[in-house]
Amino acid sequence: MKVVVAIDSLKGSLTSLEAGNAAKEGILRVMPETEVIVKPLADGGEGTMEALIEGGRGTRITLSVTGPMGKQTECSYGILEDGRTAVMEMAQAAGIMLVPEDERNPMLASTYGVGEMIRDAVYRGCRYFIMGIGGSATNDGGIGMLSALGFQFLDSEGQSVFGGAGALSRIVSIRTDEVLPELAECEFQVACDVKNPLCGKDGATFIYGPQKGLPHELCNETDKGMLHYAEVAESFCGCTCKDIPGAGAAGGLGFAFLTFLNGTLVSGVDLVLEAIHLVQEIKDARFVVTGEGRLDAQTAMGKAPVGVAKIAKQYGCQVLAFAGEVTEDAVKCNEAGIDAFFPIVRGAVGLEDAMKPENAKRNMADTVEQVFRVIYGMK
Repeated sequence: MKVVVAIDSLKGSLTSLEAGNAAKEGILRVMPETEVIVKPLADGGEGTMEALIEGGRGTRITLSVTGPMGKQTECSYGILEDGRTAVMEMAQAAGIMLVPEDERNPMLASTYGVGEMIRDAVYRGCRYFIMGIGGSATNDGGIGMLSALGFQFLDSEGQSVFGGAGALSRIVSIRTDEVLPELAECEFQVACDVKNPLCGKDGATFIYGPQKGLPHELCNETDKGMLHYAEVAESFCGCTCKDIPGAGAAGGLGFAFLTFLNGTLVSGVDLVLEAIHLVQEIKDARFVVTGEGRLDAQTAMGKAPVGVAKIAKQYGCQVLAFAGEVTEDAVKCNEAGIDAFFPIVRGAVGLEDAMKPENAKRNMADTVEQVFRVIYGMK
């Protein structure tokens, strides 16, 4: 019998592969002859880089880049085993958590460091990029990232425009003669699960700007600046991308990938599932084990475990999910393809104790073991 295990990280407790290997241990205690395949799992957001580096035997690259408010910051990205695929999270270089709350200012915050990450990977030979773009501190339409890659955004006097959202209204032309030539060979797959357009009441500025420190009274003016930038960019590139769902992701970074880098916005879950080649392993499996830290109704709305379950059901697999916590509304997960789910916490313990890695590993292995004892008895 073959079992495929793909569990999302239990944040603050276990990585994806740590959780998966603990589940594998529990299965093999009962059925030592079973083929158990463990795959990393993430949803395209935080933890995606770690999961894919671990699962793809990748290499972590650490470098100093320009942070969102102009200070140097250390960030990391991964290069997978093929040597040509880079896995990045924009939040490493321009994330909101890099800026103290009282210093957040999207009028100034820039994505320049994201471009520095990409440039570094290009120089190392990468031509395929898996990009997570959640958690940004920025609303600069991606001009910072693009500037680091050689694009020049010029004002009415022919001077380069730098900065955050406050610079967008000053752009009147774009030059590309200094753009990295290797970008023409690059492919960008962007994990994007938000549907916001670039501009308007549902766009980047109005929906996410205030969360990043933009005063409400500046939203209208800032959105007009974003629209101005979009019109200049689209006229220059000969395309119309500002209304595409996801263009407003990460303060317009989605728009920059679409318009200037020929990027593709895809579901974060789908992107990861393709990257880990899950279908190939599930095709001949009998059971699929998945899960995450907290299983609830939100899980059923398209999070990673349900993405796994949808694939598994295409091939007739039984799907079992294990989680640190299971809420009452988690029954929605049954409707989304998870046949049965189980909390792994055993007894009344405090959250701190439950999340200790050694306890979480033991609880995962022990709970999975008991479930598979039932399966073994039904063979």
